[in-house]
Amino acid sequence: MRRRRPIPPSPLPQREGVDPVRVRLPAGEQWATVGEHLVRRLAAGAGVVDGMFAAGLIVGADGRAVPADTPYAPGMFLWFHRELPDEVPVPFPLVVVHRDEHIVVVDKPHFLATTPRGSHVTQTALARLRRELGIPELGAAHRLDRLTAGLVLFTVRPGERGAYQTLFRDRLVHKEYEAVARYDPALELPRTVRSRIVKERGVLTAGEVGGEPNAVTRVELAGHRPDGLGRYRLVPGTGQTHQLRVHMNALGVPILGDPLYPVVTGPVPAGDFRRPLQLLARKLEFTDPVTGVEHRFSSLRTLGAWSSYEEWSAGQ
Repeated sequence: MRRRRPIPPSPLPQREGVDPVRVRLPAGEQWATVGEHLVRRLAAGAGVVDGMFAAGLIVGADGRAVPADTPYAPGMFLWFHRELPDEVPVPFPLVVVHRDEHIVVVDKPHFLATTPRGSHVTQTALARLRRELGIPELGAAHRLDRLTAGLVLFTVRPGERGAYQTLFRDRLVHKEYEAVARYDPALELPRTVRSRIVKERGVLTAGEVGGEPNAVTRVELAGHRPDGLGRYRLVPGTGQTHQLRVHMNALGVPILGDPLYPVVTGPVPAGDFRRPLQLLARKLEFTDPVTGVEHRFSSLRTLGAWSSYEEWSAGQ
């Protein structure tokens, strides 16, 4: 059995905390040149790709520019930087609640994506932390939705990232969330919600379908007020996409500020940071797989609709 060729280190530095794109030319394909393959693969248009080659922006493992007419060689590695999109800065701080030689735990604000994806690249927690902390090798151990605030775990050393990611995969991390939604006195709580949630690629929302449950959430009422609002404690036993939002909606108490459940609203203009989703990753507890330390972290953020519904609803 042939051993897979090791991945060489990137010859390009990060840009604004964002890694360069790495491409490996696949075997089993017939192309005359590297340029022909990338024009087809990147779907950016021949003019764009040709321009990158002409400017020397596509390099090989030695850091030298690769000409477009370089003969196609299966297994060859290439690197380049994508053009960074124009992004409206997310005007809220990332609060570091813990930092040691192995991990960084931050209290993420609403509206900030965890890792670069789609139109959110430099305005992400990962890219900002790499810049602000000066740790270019920082990586995310898990992700939190862009609209959800709260605790996120990052790893300092790439060789240890897998150990922390395994904690989340094996459900060895205790997570608690807080949400604000309408108070329904007829809703019997606490209860454990079990259902099967499916999120199809290209579809904004996830949905519950028949079949073996793959999503489990413990829902408790932490308090309610005369104005009809309830504060809920949510403890997920699984990590399906939009799980907490789907389960709260299924109970008839969708989370305030949710643009997808129960109905999809129109797209929010870039820079509109009003009425954030009232969902917060409040607690994160686990045994450190590297040091053995018992970690217990709590977010110090508050949900605006609970502390001042009038200001939150007015979009202040």
